[in-house]
Amino acid sequence: MRSVASLECDNHLVDESVSDSSGSSVEEVQGLYGPFQFPELLLQRIWAERSFRAKDARTESGETVKIIRPGRWNRQQGPDFKQAEIQIDGRPVHGEVEMHLREPDWQAHAHAVDRNYDNVVLHVVLFPPKRPTTAGANGPIPILVLLPLLWHDLEEYAADAAVSAIADRPAERLAQAWLELSAQECRVKIVAEAKQRWLSKVHYAQIRITRLGWTDACHHTALEILGYRFNRATMLTVASRWPLEEWGIGDVAPDEVFDEMIDVWKLGAVRPANHPRRRLQAYARWTKQVPDWPDQLVEQAKVGLDAPADASPTSDVADLRRNLGLKRQWARIMTAVGVGGNVTQPRADNLWGDGFLPLLVASGQLTDEIGYLWWFMSWPGDQAANLTAAARLIGVADGKRNPLAWGHVQGLIGQQLRSPETGAEGDLTSDFTSE
Repeated sequence: MRSVASLECDNHLVDESVSDSSGSSVEEVQGLYGPFQFPELLLQRIWAERSFRAKDARTESGETVKIIRPGRWNRQQGPDFKQAEIQIDGRPVHGEVEMHLREPDWQAHAHAVDRNYDNVVLHVVLFPPKRPTTAGANGPIPILVLLPLLWHDLEEYAADAAVSAIADRPAERLAQAWLELSAQECRVKIVAEAKQRWLSKVHYAQIRITRLGWTDACHHTALEILGYRFNRATMLTVASRWPLEEWGIGDVAPDEVFDEMIDVWKLGAVRPANHPRRRLQAYARWTKQVPDWPDQLVEQAKVGLDAPADASPTSDVADLRRNLGLKRQWARIMTAVGVGGNVTQPRADNLWGDGFLPLLVASGQLTDEIGYLWWFMSWPGDQAANLTAAARLIGVADGKRNPLAWGHVQGLIGQQLRSPETGAEGDLTSDFTSE
């Protein structure tokens, strides 16, 4: 690894930026399990999807920034976003937005002497700069720093982007490396890969609880999962603007929330059953039924979520589910917290696997061993068809003694995330609809 100057930032050790083979800037960051790359292209996607706390945006000079339209994502020569509409301290501003990981990249890329950048009205960067503005051809350009506004830490953004790329790969390609192993070797490996994926999810849940507290962490997590693949960021904005207390007392009208965010939702690739209006309506019913559902989740987890000492994720999944009473305990908890009858499977399985269990372990309500066991053997949830097909191809799920489980799919994702061909870059524009 090259020798570089580093600084401590947002729970990560961050190295100076370099460029990949395409010329795009890439930052090397020390994550939970080793270094990972954070490309400038991912920063552009975060801006395009407004996947940050936009309501808290301020320039480095202290001016408020309101994003009316982030602009049209430009993948050609010139500024990254064109025809953007923003307000700076209430003043309407129309023009172009340029993005960099660090502010000095503006000069390093010679934008100051390039007439294509004369109409840039906002310079968006990831890391805090040493100066409040950028020197443009027509005067100082305001700087907006995204790092303090991000919903997640950098590693989670990078992992989510890589998972999106994985979801578009053929099942045969996902299974290729596994087919060289025996069935028993695959079963052992899938458990180990799933455990790393589990530890990452608990780690991210701990960060969210630390930043938001237990109740808001649960509220944000639930709405994010109900956003499905395309509207997670917008659902996080909803969670921030309309706290759980307002939902619980019936002060939130889901149709009005949807209409107020109408310019932000991504609806083109969303199936009718997953439409955000329907998901908001479901959450309204859920929270009205059990307003204090995060506290109820803690109480319900104290009863029934245990396991004998000899229980192991390497055991047959069917036996584990039967011996631990997965169906009974899952239904009891989901009904008690308000999910039952309001959110149907398989999305309710995602609430359980991506949300409830990691949060319970991160908060100390369950031990890591118990949480991982229940997480691994649970139903696979709402997953991309290629992932479930690949899990069956490699033989870890036979439909009888070992029906497809959450851990099988998550272990496969974990292995793909560590594959040399997988990076945060992926095809980060594949599921984005331009403004």
